[in-house]
Formats: sequence, structure tokens, C-alpha cells
Amino acid sequence: RSSPLLIFLINFLNRANLSGMAVYCFPIFFSVERIIGISFTKTLYICSMVLKKETAQKTAELLLQINAIKLQPQNPFTWASGWKSPIYCDNRITLSYPAIRNYIQENLAKQVEELYGKPDIIAGVATGAIGIGALVADYLNLPFCYVRPEAKSHGRKNQIEGLLEEGQNVVVIEDLISTGGSSLKAVEALREANANVKGMVAIFTYGFPISEENFKKANVTLNTLSDYDNLLEQAEKSRYISAKEAETLSSWRKNPSEWN
Repeated sequence: RSSPLLIFLINFLNRANLSGMAVYCFPIFFSVERIIGISFTKTLYICSMVLKKETAQKTAELLLQINAIKLQPQNPFTWASGWKSPIYCDNRITLSYPAIRNYIQENLAKQVEELYGKPDIIAGVATGAIGIGALVADYLNLPFCYVRPEAKSHGRKNQIEGLLEEGQNVVVIEDLISTGGSSLKAVEALREANANVKGMVAIFTYGFPISEENFKKANVTLNTLSDYDNLLEQAEKSRYISAKEAETLSSWRKNPSEWN
């Protein structure tokens, strides 16, 4: 049974904007004994960047169905960073499936409106989020621009492509969050152009602690349609993976650079 103190904390967190990060909590499932005695900061771990669990699990299921996310704990992939990984995610594949593309477009757009109202412009992070970012802007009937990793060395030497005016309110769309490095470079470029970055909405995040720390340091709010925890839950429920494989996948996320 939840105590009045715990209920107060959850209600407070549901309305708070702490350290630049919007906090949204799932139904209470921790006892008060596990909250008392630890720091207030640690209570944030019961929360998620996912707004709706139903949307998170359906998104995960759709990504698995079309192999936008592949789970291979017995035959891991090698990332560009050199990390061995039992998961590979390429959300650009969603653009080739109209029904799934439309589902993601609609739900990203609804999250933008729910969190930020109507911004002045939508920005996509090149290259993975150019397509889905443009679709979100179209759904909301808003202007669109996209941000390169760095300025071109020729022509107009733009890093931001499209018309962006100083002082405009921007919501950034991303397809995938790993460490957050490339995503936050886009935010930095937008801020250098004197845009007001309201936050970022992405399709999926691995939920690495380093990415959470990076977004916190950059004072950027991140919300996603789905995340790694919901993916594993849905994958096991749908029998894409066994319980043992789910344990392997869970252990990878704890220390991906050293996992083998």
C-alpha cells in the first residue's frame, strides 16, 4: 500500500521540471521503505522518459516486426565504436512501411504538442531523423529544418539547412539515442544560431546512463516513444527472445563497452 509521502513525491515529480528534464512517472510500484534513506536524486530512477507505456510497447513491437531492431545475443553486432552489441537499431527502415511510418509520425507529433504546444519550427538531426522529422513537421503544419553534424566545407557552408530565424522555438526530432553525442551537437548548433530549443523527442533510446548524464549536462529535455526496458519486455512477451536471452540483453546495457 502506498504511503501519503510516496504519493506526494510521485505527484510532485509528475509536475516538476528538474534540471531541465521533464519527469513523467509510471504507476507506483516501489514501496516507501525503498524510497526512504536514499537521496532525492535517486528517486528519479523510478521515472521514465517514456510518456505512455502502451505506446512504448506497441512501438517496440512494430520495430521488431520490420527488423528495424534486431536482437542477436548469440551473434552480436560490432558497432562503429568497436562495441560488441546484441542489438542493432536502424529506425530509417520505418520510412519504407507506410502504416508504421504514419504511426510514428502521429505519435511523435502528439508528444510534441503534449509537451510543448506548437513550436515555431521542427528540426531533424541528420541524417537519420531528416525523414521522420519532416513528417512530424508536415503533420503539425510547421516549418522544417535539419542539422548536419558539422558545417559543409563548400557552397554556403551551412550546418543548418532550411530557414531558421533567431529566437524561434524549436523542438528537435531524433530517430535513435545512444550516448546522445550527435544529438546534442545538433542542439548546440541550434543554440549558436540563437534558436530556443524547447526539447527533443525521439523514437527510441538505449537508456545508457552516459546519455542521461549528457542530456542533463546540456540542459536538454528528452522524451522517447519507446526505450530499451520496454523493448525487452515486449520482445520476451512476444517470444522474439527467451527469458535467458533477455537476461543477456539486460546485462549488456549495464556495461556495453566491456560486454562480450
